[in-house]
Amino acid sequence: MLQGPRIVLSLGLAASLAAAAIPFSQPMSRSMAQPADGRFGNPTRLMAATGEGLYADICQGCHMPGGVGAVGAGAYPALARNPKLASAGYSVALVINGRNGMPGFGGLLTDQQVAAVVNYVRTHFGNQFADEVTAADAKGARP
Repeated sequence: MLQGPRIVLSLGLAASLAAAAIPFSQPMSRSMAQPADGRFGNPTRLMAATGEGLYADICQGCHMPGGVGAVGAGAYPALARNPKLASAGYSVALVINGRNGMPGFGGLLTDQQVAAVVNYVRTHFGNQFADEVTAADAKGARP
Protein backbone atom coordinates (compact mmCIF):
# COMPACT_ATOMS: atom_id res chain seq x y z
CA MET A 1 0.00 0.00 0.00
CA LEU A 2 1.26 3.46 -0.93
CA GLN A 3 1.77 5.93 1.89
CA GLY A 4 2.50 9.63 2.36
CA PRO A 5 4.29 11.47 -0.43
CA ARG A 6 4.27 8.41 -2.70
CA ILE A 7 0.46 8.34 -2.86
CA VAL A 8 0.27 12.06 -3.63
CA LEU A 9 2.86 11.66 -6.39
CA SER A 10 1.07 8.62 -7.82
CA LEU A 11 -2.33 10.35 -7.82
CA GLY A 12 -0.83 13.48 -9.41
CA LEU A 13 0.83 11.40 -12.14
CA ALA A 14 -2.43 9.54 -12.83
CA ALA A 15 -4.37 12.81 -13.08
CA SER A 16 -1.78 14.26 -15.47
CA LEU A 17 -1.93 11.21 -17.72
CA ALA A 18 -5.72 11.27 -17.73
CA ALA A 19 -5.78 14.97 -18.61
CA ALA A 20 -3.30 14.42 -21.44
CA ALA A 21 -5.59 11.78 -22.95
CA ILE A 22 -8.52 14.22 -23.21
CA PRO A 23 -8.50 16.02 -26.57
CA PHE A 24 -8.48 19.80 -26.35
CA SER A 25 -11.17 21.66 -28.22
CA GLN A 26 -10.35 24.38 -30.71
CA PRO A 27 -9.97 27.83 -29.18
CA MET A 28 -12.88 30.16 -29.83
CA SER A 29 -12.18 32.42 -32.77
CA ARG A 30 -12.69 36.16 -32.42
CA SER A 31 -15.49 36.03 -34.98
CA MET A 32 -17.35 33.44 -32.90
CA ALA A 33 -17.12 35.62 -29.79
CA GLN A 34 -18.96 38.59 -31.37
CA PRO A 35 -22.52 38.75 -32.69
CA ALA A 36 -22.61 38.49 -36.47
CA ASP A 37 -24.41 41.83 -36.85
CA GLY A 38 -21.42 43.83 -35.54
CA ARG A 39 -23.34 45.61 -32.77
CA PHE A 40 -20.31 45.47 -30.49
CA GLY A 41 -17.62 45.91 -33.14
CA ASN A 42 -16.24 49.12 -31.64
CA PRO A 43 -15.04 48.83 -28.03
CA THR A 44 -15.56 52.55 -27.35
CA ARG A 45 -19.02 53.04 -28.91
CA LEU A 46 -22.22 51.04 -29.06
CA MET A 47 -23.20 50.50 -32.67
CA ALA A 48 -26.97 50.04 -32.51
CA ALA A 49 -28.83 53.00 -34.01
CA THR A 50 -32.45 52.33 -33.05
CA GLY A 51 -33.92 52.94 -29.63
CA GLU A 52 -35.17 49.38 -29.54
CA GLY A 53 -31.73 47.98 -30.39
CA LEU A 54 -30.02 50.18 -27.82
CA TYR A 55 -32.54 49.20 -25.16
CA ALA A 56 -31.93 45.53 -25.93
CA ASP A 57 -28.15 45.93 -25.86
CA ILE A 58 -27.67 48.09 -22.76
CA CYS A 59 -30.86 48.68 -20.78
CA GLN A 60 -32.77 45.44 -20.58
CA GLY A 61 -29.96 43.64 -18.77
CA CYS A 62 -30.97 45.56 -15.64
CA HIS A 63 -34.41 47.00 -16.38
CA MET A 64 -35.56 43.70 -17.94
CA PRO A 65 -37.47 43.02 -21.15
CA GLY A 66 -40.67 45.00 -21.00
CA GLY A 67 -39.08 47.57 -18.67
CA VAL A 68 -40.49 45.88 -15.57
CA GLY A 69 -37.38 46.45 -13.42
CA ALA A 70 -35.84 43.98 -11.02
CA VAL A 71 -34.67 43.45 -7.45
CA GLY A 72 -31.81 41.15 -6.56
CA ALA A 73 -28.15 42.12 -6.37
CA GLY A 74 -29.44 45.67 -6.74
CA ALA A 75 -32.68 47.54 -7.29
CA TYR A 76 -33.41 48.39 -10.93
CA PRO A 77 -36.45 50.64 -11.26
CA ALA A 78 -39.25 49.81 -13.60
CA LEU A 79 -39.39 51.96 -16.71
CA ALA A 80 -42.85 50.67 -17.57
CA ARG A 81 -45.56 53.23 -16.78
CA ASN A 82 -42.96 55.37 -14.99
CA PRO A 83 -44.23 58.94 -14.38
CA LYS A 84 -40.66 60.24 -13.92
CA LEU A 85 -40.15 59.75 -17.66
CA ALA A 86 -42.61 62.56 -18.34
CA SER A 87 -39.66 64.92 -18.05
CA ALA A 88 -37.66 64.46 -21.23
CA GLY A 89 -34.73 66.39 -19.74
CA TYR A 90 -34.59 64.08 -16.72
CA SER A 91 -34.52 61.02 -18.96
CA VAL A 92 -31.76 62.43 -21.18
CA ALA A 93 -29.61 63.49 -18.21
CA LEU A 94 -30.03 60.09 -16.60
CA VAL A 95 -28.89 58.22 -19.71
CA ILE A 96 -25.90 60.53 -20.22
CA ASN A 97 -24.74 60.96 -16.62
CA GLY A 98 -26.22 58.04 -14.71
CA ARG A 99 -27.43 58.25 -11.13
CA ASN A 100 -26.85 56.22 -7.97
CA GLY A 101 -26.11 52.67 -9.17
CA MET A 102 -26.82 53.35 -12.83
CA PRO A 103 -23.73 54.21 -14.84
CA GLY A 104 -23.78 57.06 -17.31
CA PHE A 105 -23.69 56.03 -20.95
CA GLY A 106 -22.80 59.45 -22.36
CA GLY A 107 -19.29 58.33 -23.29
CA LEU A 108 -20.59 55.33 -25.22
CA LEU A 109 -23.55 56.86 -27.03
CA THR A 110 -23.80 59.56 -29.66
CA ASP A 111 -26.35 62.34 -29.22
CA GLN A 112 -28.59 60.61 -31.77
CA GLN A 113 -28.38 57.31 -29.87
CA VAL A 114 -29.26 59.01 -26.58
CA ALA A 115 -32.31 60.58 -28.23
CA ALA A 116 -33.29 57.26 -29.82
CA VAL A 117 -33.20 55.20 -26.63
CA VAL A 118 -34.92 57.90 -24.56
CA ASN A 119 -37.68 58.25 -27.16
CA TYR A 120 -38.08 54.47 -27.28
CA VAL A 121 -38.48 54.11 -23.51
CA ARG A 122 -40.80 57.12 -23.28
CA THR A 123 -43.16 55.67 -25.95
CA HIS A 124 -43.10 51.98 -25.01
CA PHE A 125 -43.84 49.84 -21.94
CA GLY A 126 -47.09 51.68 -21.28
CA ASN A 127 -45.44 55.11 -21.45
CA GLN A 128 -47.10 57.59 -23.80
CA PHE A 129 -44.99 60.74 -23.65
CA ALA A 130 -45.37 62.35 -27.06
CA ASP A 131 -42.78 65.15 -26.89
CA GLU A 132 -39.80 63.84 -28.83
CA VAL A 133 -36.20 64.21 -27.68
CA THR A 134 -33.70 65.35 -30.33
CA ALA A 135 -29.97 64.91 -30.72
CA ALA A 136 -29.68 68.63 -29.97
CA ASP A 137 -31.38 68.03 -26.61
CA ALA A 138 -28.83 65.32 -25.80
CA LYS A 139 -25.94 67.54 -26.88
CA GLY A 140 -27.20 70.32 -24.64
CA ALA A 141 -27.40 67.98 -21.65
CA ARG A 142 -23.78 66.89 -21.81
CA PRO A 143 -21.38 68.31 -19.21
